[in-house]
Amino acid sequence: MSGIKPARRWQPAFYPFKREKFSRRVLAKTELIIKGPLFGCRMCGNCLLQETAFICPMECPKGMRNGPCGGITPEKNCYVDETRKCVWYAIYKRSLKTGRQEMLLEVLPPLDWYKTGTETWGDVVRQIRKVGTGMFIGSLFSNDKVKKTEVWDSVFRTIRQPDWWQGDSEYHPPVNSEPVSRLAKELKEGKFVVATEVTPPLGASTGKLKRDIESVMPFVTSINFTDSSSARPKMSSIACSKIAVDLGAEPVLQITSRDTTRSGLQGDVVGLNAMGIYNVLCITGDNPVIGPTPTSSMNFVDIDSVQMLWILRRMRDEGTYLDGRKMKEPPKLFLGAATSPFASDPVLQAIKDTKKVNAGAQFFQTNLIFEPDRLDQWLEQLYKRNILDKVHILIGIAPLKGYKVAEYLHTKVPGVTVPEKILSRLMNAGESAPEEGVQITLEIIDAIKRKQGINGIHIMTLGWEAIVERIVKESGLSK
Repeated sequence: MSGIKPARRWQPAFYPFKREKFSRRVLAKTELIIKGPLFGCRMCGNCLLQETAFICPMECPKGMRNGPCGGITPEKNCYVDETRKCVWYAIYKRSLKTGRQEMLLEVLPPLDWYKTGTETWGDVVRQIRKVGTGMFIGSLFSNDKVKKTEVWDSVFRTIRQPDWWQGDSEYHPPVNSEPVSRLAKELKEGKFVVATEVTPPLGASTGKLKRDIESVMPFVTSINFTDSSSARPKMSSIACSKIAVDLGAEPVLQITSRDTTRSGLQGDVVGLNAMGIYNVLCITGDNPVIGPTPTSSMNFVDIDSVQMLWILRRMRDEGTYLDGRKMKEPPKLFLGAATSPFASDPVLQAIKDTKKVNAGAQFFQTNLIFEPDRLDQWLEQLYKRNILDKVHILIGIAPLKGYKVAEYLHTKVPGVTVPEKILSRLMNAGESAPEEGVQITLEIIDAIKRKQGINGIHIMTLGWEAIVERIVKESGLSK
């Protein structure tokens, strides 16, 4: 058991993929003996402790290295492993307490699996020698904080940010400011955008999918296709997006890191423009623990959503693959990310959202919102971080057909909270629950429209695509 790590659970260390020299094996074993009990070290090969308030993020069951997923709340434990607290919430709280919160904005790299299971102390010693042992030791006793930081970063940042990654904490505006899609154009023009989703089919037939797309097309700017939501396989988002393009609709391709590797991501995205797809929403995705049995791999994601954004932004703006290869014709992309405004303390949530914007997110699509008044605190924190003018925000809403749907969302879907007053309204409505659900949705939209900093709504239909026309018309948002 660890004396420092908050999850209070020992996990096995990674084993190296290659045989190391005897001296390095001894050093690795020594590092594990010391850092294991103290920090729950798993020997990932790229230690991030200094950036994460000396709490190891590898305690996260998803292996999130850039902040929490959208399924946390301050009151609840990790939804993947309910026996432990969210390690990232602990990191955030300690960072705030020690004044290290700005360090959390740095976009940290994914694992180099060739280095997992190996020591990092040797890398530190070798880098200190390059910088100058005397200079490094002297900086430890220096009163010049700027100089001390420069020397410290020349050692640890160099190790933490390899040449193939070079992550930072700065905002990177798109190189080309011209809109590449209808969604990007309307948001840039300041229009209050209405987007929706169409549920991908369970089978190979596309008849209903096409009818659903055609039924919502006249009333929305774009249509999102989920990527096996709730870890339940359905027709792929890329297939649905291509069908939408053929019908003249504007798709938003959703990519979950749960089912994506770094090589697969880059390969798929290079071909999107050839299919007429330009909008890409990067999300981590629900863990297989909430999906059907037999449960698929619950191991770490290869890349998290922040890392996906960083990779795609560099491909678009620099024409560079992760391995450094250059491409003659970079893809044109309008990059989006998901956010859960109520998943964490607004101050902490704004840190993660700022990090996503810095990494490349141009629009946010929020989790389902049933309490629009609670958005004010979150928006205020985004304003304080000066990112409201750098990202477009679409608020997620959903018309609820009845009490059972609302209760399922409230109890089973990570990051979603349905307030008691709405649950009571739907329960008391009886057979009129679908109509009550529509009225609740219209009330929420009316409240959202009056808020500064909101650029539109995203209607999550939950299989009720037929209601989109009525909601758009009765809310006064018809094109």
